[in-house]
Amino acid sequence: MERRLVSSGTEWEPRVGYSRAVRVGPHVHVSGTTATDGEGNVVGVGDPYAQTERAIDNVEAALTEAGASLADVVRTRLFVVDIDQWDAVGDAHAEAFADVRPATSMVEVSRLIDPELLVEIEATAIVDDGG
Repeated sequence: MERRLVSSGTEWEPRVGYSRAVRVGPHVHVSGTTATDGEGNVVGVGDPYAQTERAIDNVEAALTEAGASLADVVRTRLFVVDIDQWDAVGDAHAEAFADVRPATSMVEVSRLIDPELLVEIEATAIVDDGG
């Protein structure tokens, strides 16, 4: 079965040894994704809702490159640095996945790779290629 790697072009992928997403058959796995722009700058500093929106936009870009969409997502995992901000994160997630309603988890972590990051999202999608 073909293994397709998707890269966002960041310096971290080759340094750490990972891909933004990997597609094998109909399965697409998107690595932990944060609220960064094309230059690696954090978007929405201090705003968990804005960061969740941007992270989902970045997930969507990886899915698109892998031949999938948000509608194909069956699982998300949300890592937040302050669980008391769950409602803002949840609201942004609900807006993106209102009709999809993937299985999900939201867990608090002690920190992310950059102190300005408040949320990181992983996603798994299964693409129906008609088979």
